[in-house]
Amino acid sequence: VTMADLFVAFLAGLLIIPAMYVAAHKGTQIYDDAGNLFSGADLIFQVLPQLFDSLGTWGLLLLVVFFILMSLAALTSSISMMEVPVSYLVDNRNVPRKTAAWVVGIVFWLISIIITVNAEWLFGLIVTATNEYSQPLLGLVICIFVGWVVNRNIILEELAQGNPNIADSLFMKVWPFFIKFVTPILVLLVFLNAFIRL
Repeated sequence: VTMADLFVAFLAGLLIIPAMYVAAHKGTQIYDDAGNLFSGADLIFQVLPQLFDSLGTWGLLLLVVFFILMSLAALTSSISMMEVPVSYLVDNRNVPRKTAAWVVGIVFWLISIIITVNAEWLFGLIVTATNEYSQPLLGLVICIFVGWVVNRNIILEELAQGNPNIADSLFMKVWPFFIKFVTPILVLLVFLNAFIRL
């Protein structure tokens, strides 16, 4: 799931970045009133459809490919997001996995319906809240938890299930320093940047 999500996001990025400049060359507005480059929902649902429409038949093909990639990215991300509450219900509440998956899936579906019905004002708010605030904050909390709270031996036991020799690898010599010091600082800078732009 992680590799599929990364691959789809990478392909979408390769398409979006040059597409923005092609759109500007063809007369499509790619900057908002404040002079900032469109991003998020505005980019996906305003700029790119105008660009694809201006490309004729090839634009229609690119439009289909782009939104298939977006759907795959959304699907793989949804699987990884659902796994956390499903695992919690299975491990801590002894709910059968199939039942937990159905319950969490229905809750996610209902939340998605609410967002879709109120898309005009709620969609942009959710995208901003998750991308600019909650994801960096969650990343920071995970770095602190994994780097400073969880016992190193527990982490090694988990990682050794996939790679028995990981304890002696270069990864385990470098990774603890990065997860404790480097990554939290970088994530904190991203998080603070969201507040500076307010």
